[in-house]
Parts: sequence; C-alpha cells; structure tokens
Amino acid sequence: MRDPVRIGNASVSAGQRRTIDLPIAKLYTHTDMTLPVHVIHGKKDGPRLFVSATIHGDEINGSEIIRRLLRLKLLNRLHGTLVAIPIVNVYGYVSHTRYLPDRRDLNRSFPGSEKGSLAGRLAHLFLDEIVSGCTHGIDLHSGSNHRQNLPQVRASLDDPDTARMARSFGAPVIIESKMRDGSLREAVREMGSPMLVYEAGEALRFNETSINLGVRGIVSVMREIGMLPRRKGKTETFEPLIAMSTTWVRAPISGILPWRRPLGAQVEKGDAVAVVADPFGEEETTVRSPVHGVVIGRLNLPMVHAGDAMFNIASLDNTSDVEGTMEAFDNFPFPQNGPDYEFSDED
Repeated sequence: MRDPVRIGNASVSAGQRRTIDLPIAKLYTHTDMTLPVHVIHGKKDGPRLFVSATIHGDEINGSEIIRRLLRLKLLNRLHGTLVAIPIVNVYGYVSHTRYLPDRRDLNRSFPGSEKGSLAGRLAHLFLDEIVSGCTHGIDLHSGSNHRQNLPQVRASLDDPDTARMARSFGAPVIIESKMRDGSLREAVREMGSPMLVYEAGEALRFNETSINLGVRGIVSVMREIGMLPRRKGKTETFEPLIAMSTTWVRAPISGILPWRRPLGAQVEKGDAVAVVADPFGEEETTVRSPVHGVVIGRLNLPMVHAGDAMFNIASLDNTSDVEGTMEAFDNFPFPQNGPDYEFSDED
C-alpha cells in the first residue's frame, strides 16, 4: 500500500478521500476560519496534482469547476493524488471581493511568511502544507472588475512539461505568460514543478462554457500526466492559438461604449475595436487595435474613464487561423446536461 498523505494534522490513506480544514486566522469576531482542502489519495502510484481556485475571492468559476470535478466517477480510477482547493481566499469569497481583509492581493503575496501580513501568512500556509508535496499544479482564475476572459491557458512554454500540460488542456488560446512577482505560479516554478493557469469568464458570475471547458481540461491534463486512463479511439479537439504576448487597449477619453468587438474576434493592426462616445453625442473616438491578434479579454461595463483597460488582445502571427480555431471552439460538443455529465474512456 502507498504511504498516506499528510496535510496539517490529518492523514489520508491510499484509496480514501477526505476533506481537511486547515486553521487560518480567525475573524476579529472570534469566529474560526479554515482553508478547506479535499484530498483523493489513489491506491496506485502517480503524480500529486493540486487544483486551486478563488485565490482572488470574487473569481468563483473555479470553485464550481472543482465541485464538478470532484463528482466524477472517473476519479475512482485515479493513479496518484488529487489535492483540490476550491476556495483559497475564503475571506474574499464570503465578502464578494478580490482581496483579503488587509487589502492585499494574495496572488502577489507568495511565498509569504509565517509571521507576515494576513496575505503572507495564508500564502505561506498554502505553499507549505499543499504545494510543497505536489508534482504538478493548475490554478483557476476569471476576469476581474467587470472584465470577461475568453477561455485561455497561461503558462511558461519554455518548460517542456508545462507546455505539454498546456496543450493537453484544450483551451482555444495558449499564452506564453511572464512570471508576476509574488504570484503562485512564480513560487511553484521556483520549487521546480510544472503549473499552468486557466483564465475564463468574469468575477462573481458562473459561465457554463468556461466551467465545462475547465472540467474537461483538468481531466485531459490528468490523462496526459498519467493520473487517469487515456481515451480510447479518436479524440475530438481543435488546434489552439499560441500567443507570445498580450496587449491592453485603453480608453483614450472618458465616455460610454456604444460598440465593441466581442471576445474571440480576430483583429488586424489598425482595425476598429470600439467606439468611445461622449454621452451628449458631442465627441466620438474610434479605438483601434495596435496589433494583429484575437480579443481574449474585454470590459463588459459600458462606461469608461480615460485610461481604463477595455480590451486584452493576444498578439498572433499572420498565419494563425483565428477563424478556424474559434469556429471549432464554438461548435465543440461540450456536455449539454450541466453538472451531471460524466467522462468515460471514450470521451
């Protein structure tokens, strides 16, 4: 039998699954707070993968992705160990906010410190108790502050293992993403483990396509790294677009947005992507794309101040088949029966 997995003061034996509550700082009302962790420890050897969500407390798509993932009967055939953390920033989650009570961004607070700020302490606990024992990682995010993201994977493609995970996930866009100081991805990279970030949807809203793709993507990665059996027969997929950089397009003036390009739209350098208009109709400014690429993020709020980020465009070379990839993604046969779908070896 495999050795048990230990997290905090809890132990999970091979063939078992268990939810562990890691104590974190109490509220000032004396209310206990915990970091919930669900562990599935397979009977057979294999990788140990952590899947985390809600590092930003208002990015809730990931928590639903993990909930559906944990319900899959396919996990009964697990090789290795799955460590699922659906709500990392529990303080922000219950307050419907991105940040922690100390107003810090948890994803800029790694590796943290046992005696540091609240954000630093939570980051330290997460790394020490969960990430340090894992061989691979997937972190789930959404757009923030009224911004919506096209499903996309962000990863360091110079690492072969990470690149393999990114391609197997099956998102329509893969972005070579630079490390952010203090991010979880940077901390995991320094530990020597491959990890990717999945971005999709918007804060405080569930998006069914983003959730379906997220569940399927995690299962596909688990198959790729040997945690689940490979599919039998032909796999239906599409060729992802590979972007080496992204560009934010900002509002040149304050006003309203009577017209905008949708997510997934192909744009050429110089193409109009939006119109910003004075509410009295006295001034209208056409905003143009500075690059050739695809719209991977956009502001849903129809009011802007000068300088507000309106669009995120992934830069592509001129040979990229944006139309073909997006058409294949739009027509992809994701499960249609909501949270009760199941994956078989043939899926």
